[in-house]
Amino acid sequence: MSGTLLYIEDDPQIAGPVARDLNDRGYAVRWLQTGERAVEEADGCQLVILDVMLPGLDGFTVGQRLKKIFPDIPILMLSARTSIDDKLQGLGFADDYLTKPFHPDELAARIGVLLRRAGSVSSSPLTLRHLTVYEEENRIVQAESGEEIPLTGKQFQIFFYLLRHLGQIMTKEQIYEAVWGEPYMEGDKTLMVHIRYLREKLEKDPGAPEIIETVRGIGYRVKA
Repeated sequence: MSGTLLYIEDDPQIAGPVARDLNDRGYAVRWLQTGERAVEEADGCQLVILDVMLPGLDGFTVGQRLKKIFPDIPILMLSARTSIDDKLQGLGFADDYLTKPFHPDELAARIGVLLRRAGSVSSSPLTLRHLTVYEEENRIVQAESGEEIPLTGKQFQIFFYLLRHLGQIMTKEQIYEAVWGEPYMEGDKTLMVHIRYLREKLEKDPGAPEIIETVRGIGYRVKA
């Protein structure tokens, strides 16, 4: 997926990792620490991620203001406040409400749902040589036969991570940490094994791959 997200969060220790994760998933992130310039920065964005506890104007006030001016932009509220009253107040104008702490995968999944609902995610399939990829449906089809290629969960995550960085060389460390969510240990063969199985399913000739290229000593990329 791709698109521009406005992220309003005053705590850099929270915002930094979240913004980096969303960038890794293919989004462009505009980060603000207050809501003062939210209206100006929201123009051209596909979704707003909004913390409740902000200095100056609180998130409820900022969100209501944004919704009046940009009624079609989905707003996802983030808050450590878990009371039903807070949730109801947020959902009075916002499209979703996620409580802290949260897992990056859950945030990404909720963003994906909101963007699909808003029609901001393209439904056009991607053609990669002999493959047709339907990213929003998590489907890969053999173009000639029309047969769907089944992948395991980790294989999907690896392939779509590389797709979000189409043509870019991604290091083993970047791929491993994005998919497994933990530090990569030098010499670990886990990723290499998954890539081998992935090629057996996706490549016409796994011994001479055309889709997933190995960049010796660095990592992998999906050729554009």
